[in-house]
Amino acid sequence: MLVVENIQKHFDGFKAVNGACLSVETGEIVAVIGPNGAGKTTLFNLITGQLKPDGGKITFSDEDITFLPPHRICKKGIARSFQIANIFHRLTVFRNVQVSVLSQKTRNLNVFFPSDRFFVEETRAIMESVGLADKDREIAGALSHGDRRLLEIAVALGNEPRLLILDEPTAGMSPEETATTIQLIKRLADTRGLTILFCEHDMDVVFDVSHRIMVMEQGRTLIQGAPEEIKKNPEVQRAYLGNE
Repeated sequence: MLVVENIQKHFDGFKAVNGACLSVETGEIVAVIGPNGAGKTTLFNLITGQLKPDGGKITFSDEDITFLPPHRICKKGIARSFQIANIFHRLTVFRNVQVSVLSQKTRNLNVFFPSDRFFVEETRAIMESVGLADKDREIAGALSHGDRRLLEIAVALGNEPRLLILDEPTAGMSPEETATTIQLIKRLADTRGLTILFCEHDMDVVFDVSHRIMVMEQGRTLIQGAPEEIKKNPEVQRAYLGNE
């Protein structure tokens, strides 16, 4: 589904991403790990069009998306969450998700019909899928940290993605919230047929949910493989897992 080939991004001479390669097959859950500053978020920004690369190629479903703007990449079926929850804090949970659903619909809408009546069933179905159905009238900014993260995933789902990219989805969560999010990631992959690419510092999360793992170091790909292969790799043990 996704192929990243020798992608590069430099900032005033600093090589944030320096020849990274990545592949994601349809239906996979793939993790990207690496130390702080390894280039993980920059890589995600390149895939989703927030940044333009200085070299390399990104292919999604056999189509070159390397230099497409974010809105066109989103329309093709890639949605993401961010390290800091990116939601409409003053809107209700329901309206946050509904706005996302509306953004993907191309049919002409009746301007004299209240917008809150459009795609209600679709919106509620998404909220149900992430466990927020009982919080539909709550103001998003008043949610707990864990629920805000779940809401951001719900907003991403409103974009009808085939590939969902999650940037540290469990960051700052309690153990209970982390467990809920792990189960959510697995359930979304199973029930919605989603392909998921995520980066995460919690190794328990990474090895629990991932089919394959890509390890980054200093902007480059160190290795990509199955979890057991990653655990046994001496370069990974040296560079990231802390073993000599």
